[in-house]
Amino acid sequence: MCGICGSCGSGCIETIQHMATALAHRGPDEFGFWYENSCNLHFGHRRLSIVDIDEGKQPMRTVDGNLCVVFNGEIYNHIELRRYLESRGYSFITDHSDTEVLLHGYREWGVELSNKLNGMWAFAIFDKINNVIFCSRDRFGEKPFYYSYQNNTFAFSSELFSLQQHPSIDCRLSMPALQKYFAYCFIPAPNTVFVNIFKLQAGHDLVFNVYDRSIKLREYWEYQPDPFINIPHCPEEEWGGQLKELIDRSVKNRMVADVPIGVFLSGGIDSSIISGLASKSLPPGQLKTFSIGFQNSSFDESQYADIVSKHFGTDHHCRMFSMTDTLDIIPEVLRKTDEPMGDSSNFPFYLLCSEARRKVKVVLSGDGADELFAGYDPFKALSLSYAYQKYVPRSAHSSILKIASLLPVGHKNMTFSFKMTKTLSALSRDNRYWNPIWHGSLTPEDISDLFSTKIRDEDIFSEAITYWANCSSDNIVDQTIQFYIKLYLQDRILVKSDRYSMLHGLEVRSPFLDYDLVDFVRKIPWQFKMKGNMQKHILKMAFTSLLPHEIIFRKKKGFGSPVGRWFKDRVIALPPMKGLPFINHNVVATKVKRHCSGNEDNRLFLLNVLFLTSFIDRFNLNGKERY
Repeated sequence: MCGICGSCGSGCIETIQHMATALAHRGPDEFGFWYENSCNLHFGHRRLSIVDIDEGKQPMRTVDGNLCVVFNGEIYNHIELRRYLESRGYSFITDHSDTEVLLHGYREWGVELSNKLNGMWAFAIFDKINNVIFCSRDRFGEKPFYYSYQNNTFAFSSELFSLQQHPSIDCRLSMPALQKYFAYCFIPAPNTVFVNIFKLQAGHDLVFNVYDRSIKLREYWEYQPDPFINIPHCPEEEWGGQLKELIDRSVKNRMVADVPIGVFLSGGIDSSIISGLASKSLPPGQLKTFSIGFQNSSFDESQYADIVSKHFGTDHHCRMFSMTDTLDIIPEVLRKTDEPMGDSSNFPFYLLCSEARRKVKVVLSGDGADELFAGYDPFKALSLSYAYQKYVPRSAHSSILKIASLLPVGHKNMTFSFKMTKTLSALSRDNRYWNPIWHGSLTPEDISDLFSTKIRDEDIFSEAITYWANCSSDNIVDQTIQFYIKLYLQDRILVKSDRYSMLHGLEVRSPFLDYDLVDFVRKIPWQFKMKGNMQKHILKMAFTSLLPHEIIFRKKKGFGSPVGRWFKDRVIALPPMKGLPFINHNVVATKVKRHCSGNEDNRLFLLNVLFLTSFIDRFNLNGKERY
């Protein structure tokens, strides 16, 4: 696991050193760079040594010097690929480096290499014979890849702050991206907060031609539901058995490392499954598990994590998240965040990664299961939402929403008033808008007021509309899964997981995102994921014999923190917004006042403003013509 960067065009060794230095937290073990004089190309690499510690140094070149790679991630099927390539006559220098597999794999398969890989990755390969830089990002976007072409220079990096260090890359704020930020609480790929700087989307390759400076993008993989036509006599038994085998194999593959490994254990079904399977690969009491507890009981899951830990006999470490921790780490998290993202779990997750890094260098997580198996609360609201739209006249929607807004505002985790207001605010629109509005901080009307310009629904939610329309199924459950995988997972869950873990030099692996597992899950019809009102039905049935009953059938509790209460009690407050002249400060002041008075729950909006203000300060954009 590492940080990568590079440029072709302008720049020098000092430039790549500055870019790599900004990635030092991602790879504290080693720094490496490489230079190709013929096209003024530089690669930089910061290494977190996990596999083949002695021989896996980067940038790595082939013996003939015609290929060079910088790679961030882990290829879990690299042993099988190595064996095949050796059978084809390729000779390997390293003992068991997955990086070298990429070099020989590219020589064997060219741009089709991406389809052969099972893992998480972002890499760039310079092909001297064909004078191209071949870049790729994994299927779900577990590893980041930012790029830009400006001033006749192509540059890329694992993080925006690193990319900003290149003198040819101009960082000007993008107004459309900022509007999307307040709509989604994150910035959807391929957009970034800056004009002319992009994220390589999950499941995509990029080829930069050194001579003609062209950039070609290719989608090599996309999640699509493809349900089995023939349903077995007992699906829960047959499909459940296959699920168990695939998840178990995925966990075992992700337990391979030359350093200690642990598990993030929340006490939910996903992390509990991972902990149970991982514990079988180690002697009793050797698996380390990590969780966060809260003094606020509505956010606290620590008692469930304790149950699972005792059930599997893990070496469990739980850190209680206190008000003191809040005051200590919030400035630190804000100062180090690479791209604004309004997620209340950023703070406890940062602390969780810090605690885990004291004991291990790699952790497994349950990321991806909620998306694949319809585990989020909005899935339960779909049928009721359809009924509401069908039987309640649209002319009455605004009046009902006004009545709902009179409900007492609470600041516990997912209060009734919060869920009711968010749900109703979306139901006056077409169902393709439901999910983004349920998760966003502002409606398009609010965003229009904030930016003092008319915002169209189809512009602000263009990504959600596209993924909804392109889903191979017209069932709303499948379409909602598509939204979560293509947007919420890629640009929120996995971004949080990567950025805050790598700030501590910690690698996070996600067994539920194994390619073979996902390929099977997408064939399971939605009725076995969401059966009646039971979410993750097929997953729960598959693991009834592994997990305690109270874990399988417990109510889901999202991972967050009481930021609503913190804003109301002035524990945290918005800093001066001198770097945000493009928004209406009166709108912000009104929302702050109504939140602090208890009249509205504006926690998500205030959190978005807080992260955006801190981001602009960190990138030194105040007072500059940057928008």
